[in-house]
Amino acid sequence: MIFTVVLVVISALLLLIIGINIFQQHKQRIDSERRVQHQRQRAIIDETEAVLDNIALFPCSDDVMIVLYRRLAEAVEIASNVAQQPKQQEYQRRLIDLQNQIQQLLSSNTKAPSIDSIQIPDNDKQLITLVKMLKKLKAILRVEHSKGKVEPSIFTVEENRINNMQLRINVDAMLDRAKVAKNMKQYGSAKQLVHKALSTLNAIKLKHPEDPFITLKHKEAKELVNELDGSQVKNTPAPSVKLNGDTDIDALFQPKKKW
Repeated sequence: MIFTVVLVVISALLLLIIGINIFQQHKQRIDSERRVQHQRQRAIIDETEAVLDNIALFPCSDDVMIVLYRRLAEAVEIASNVAQQPKQQEYQRRLIDLQNQIQQLLSSNTKAPSIDSIQIPDNDKQLITLVKMLKKLKAILRVEHSKGKVEPSIFTVEENRINNMQLRINVDAMLDRAKVAKNMKQYGSAKQLVHKALSTLNAIKLKHPEDPFITLKHKEAKELVNELDGSQVKNTPAPSVKLNGDTDIDALFQPKKKW
């Protein structure tokens, strides 16, 4: 009888231990999934905030701003559901602020400024920041469009606008590099860069024939080509003149002809 009781107690303890282990493993798995989900949403939040922090370098329409803020709000909401206190309360306060900003944007109708009014930064640090921001913005728009959160017409307009700006930056950079190569008397490299810039300008001109940027940079590129041609002529050594006949001195040292 005692043996049976002991056996039952041991069995109950074993079941309890197994149950506790299963519960702990389940809790650890849930905690791990929550951490992974939080990290994923945190990455989305950081990426979107990085674009918004530098949006002044490339002012956008309210349509784009709404896409960005909605993406941010969605990530913040999911993060608040998986985060621990007090981080959860912080996310919830942030979500309320974002929802208010979205409502303000929905009630306004601000169009994107003309791309001609956007200046390409002279500062290298700002220029690199702009290039990175445009790349991230394009990637975000594509992701949100694939989810059906951006209307096709808005996506097409905004992506073309970003592409146009990227081409402008590319042209500007190529012309600057061509000028540096010219100053270093690397005329071949300079010419190659200028011709690449002209090809890019012609590509932009097909879509934007009246673009003042095209006219300005095309003129700058042509002037640079003329300068390069002039510099090459000045720095090219005069070709040696080959005489058709032998000179008198040469004749003295030639073997005598046999008659």
